[in-house]
Amino acid sequence: MNFWNCIELGLKEMWSHKVRSFLTMLGVILGVSSLVAMSALVKGMEAGAKESLVAIGGLQKVRIEPSEVPMGQRHLADQAPGITLSDVTALQRGAPLVAALSPEMRLDRPTLSANNRSFRPFYCAGVWPVALEMNEHTIAHGRMFNEIDDAEARSVCVIGTRTRDELFGSPEEVGHEIIPIGETIRINGQAFTIIGMFEHYEGEQERRARELAAQNPQPQTTGPARSRGWSGRGNFVFRFKNSTVYLPLNTVWVKFRSGTGSDRDGVSSADPDPRLSVLEARLVDVELLNEGLQQIRNVMLGTHKGIEDFSFRTQEDRAEEATKFIRNARITGGMIAGISLLVGGIGIMNIMLASISGRIREIGIRKSVGANTFDVFTQILVESVVLALLGGLVGLVCSFGLVWLLAELSPTGNAPIITAVALGVAFTCSVVIGIVAGLTPAVKAARLDPIEALRYE
Repeated sequence: MNFWNCIELGLKEMWSHKVRSFLTMLGVILGVSSLVAMSALVKGMEAGAKESLVAIGGLQKVRIEPSEVPMGQRHLADQAPGITLSDVTALQRGAPLVAALSPEMRLDRPTLSANNRSFRPFYCAGVWPVALEMNEHTIAHGRMFNEIDDAEARSVCVIGTRTRDELFGSPEEVGHEIIPIGETIRINGQAFTIIGMFEHYEGEQERRARELAAQNPQPQTTGPARSRGWSGRGNFVFRFKNSTVYLPLNTVWVKFRSGTGSDRDGVSSADPDPRLSVLEARLVDVELLNEGLQQIRNVMLGTHKGIEDFSFRTQEDRAEEATKFIRNARITGGMIAGISLLVGGIGIMNIMLASISGRIREIGIRKSVGANTFDVFTQILVESVVLALLGGLVGLVCSFGLVWLLAELSPTGNAPIITAVALGVAFTCSVVIGIVAGLTPAVKAARLDPIEALRYE
């Protein structure tokens, strides 16, 4: 008996017991479907995490922030210079592993006003034009201010879409998109002209939520308007970027920091080298992160006369947390799907053992007319594999429907992504389950004595 005859007999056996065969395959179908679906969900979460990480500059970006002087240098605290433009110049000259630098002078939750409305953005800072590239911003309308705007301390600004929405009205509110280029807003009482607006940033999760809201508009409610907070409104990274306001760095220094008294960092207004709120650096290669940090530290210790009043913040922790969460989700999902496949394999083994009990005389006849032990072993094993193989194929088809159903039941989540690897792994697992489940019944059938089998009633 050749291999193809074994497959033909296996299919005929399944067809003669359709309901029993389907119930046997059901465990494999569910196992394969759940394995592909869990993989798709995890892949969607992974894509969302990477999307957020890229939106904030990726692993190559390092934030250099002011910090307390170490315990051993507390007696030098009054000499600590803080992070200044001198550090920027020194790093540009002495840190070849740093590809770009973006100094920032932040305003502490300023009040923006226009059209009898007011708003406090998440982030309002004086920056250099390089901040556009550093923080992965894209100008949708107008332009970014340039070096001339900065040198002349011009009263211009670039805003995010949420700032536009709060001061001029959102597209949903007014029925069309407002582009406020050329409009004047006041920042802490100072007049600024809007010369640019960022594109609207949103992740896959927020986009799906917005499309769902457009399809199912909520009825108008009476009473005073109220905010329900930020819970469940998508990724904070994108909301943060939409609520960003950029001003020229020199403008912030001239208009908000160089007046009488001292700035919020405690530096005298007469200081010719004002302190920065933060300094962002992009390294040439993420693989050289440790070397780049050490290089930055060495240069800044030189400009700070050995006082280490600064610290580094990288995206490593965020990336590691996301990786750990995704790995745990993948392991948990794999275990659940593996248990389903195991149950399916046990079902195949059980039905094959029951099938052998009803075919003992048939096996005895085949052995008596020339079938050897290997022929019987192969036939039973192939029947088991055919059950698992068909169950795996049906499971792959069903997995697409299951993933679609999950996406419909949770429309605001990250869209599941089915990959060819997941399909291949799931199908391979189903075949392996069929082989393992068929070994015991095949061995039992192959060891039957033909004479005893012929006497079996």
